[in-house]
Amino acid sequence: MHPAFEMFDPAKAAMVLIDHQVGTMQLVKNLPLDRVKRFSLALAKVAVALDMPLVLTSSQEERIQGPLLPELAQIAPKAYEARVKRAGIADAWSDPNFRAAIEATGRKQLVMAGITTDVCVIFPTINAVRDGYSVQCVLDASGSPFDLSEETSRIRMHDAGVVLTTMPTVIAELVKDWSTPAAEKLLPVLFGEILPPVLR
Repeated sequence: MHPAFEMFDPAKAAMVLIDHQVGTMQLVKNLPLDRVKRFSLALAKVAVALDMPLVLTSSQEERIQGPLLPELAQIAPKAYEARVKRAGIADAWSDPNFRAAIEATGRKQLVMAGITTDVCVIFPTINAVRDGYSVQCVLDASGSPFDLSEETSRIRMHDAGVVLTTMPTVIAELVKDWSTPAAEKLLPVLFGEILPPVLR
């Protein structure tokens, strides 16, 4: 089976969040910022609940980009402490420390999201596929300053073999069975932070 068609499994996958920094987040204009932030944090919660490796990276935290979202330190303190602080390399995949963190997970399936799609996400997703990884990019936990740059980035990633997905789909794919104890932990996330309110 072609890797792009293989269902992702939490036992085979790692979660990778790129540059969800307090300054950089302000560049997101193609989607509501509060939703992108909420969904980004939800991905970290998914990784923790499903016992998936979580790789965090940031770029130039001391500059306008700012630190990673502080909520990530509360959700996944060990991953936050071990985050890869890049000196300024735009393509995280080109940073040897980032590559080492990915390789250390031992996983060949990568669920990736980041800010911005058109600079910080497009290159590592494409290059990871080139190097033999199966990659899903979570589009609603990512974002760009302009609709055009977001659209062209999505096309380029898709053409390169990156699977484009969204929060409800990737969570359902990873959880598979909502009756499991791990999935039970995520029900409040799904219905409280992802999906529209359900009226009874």
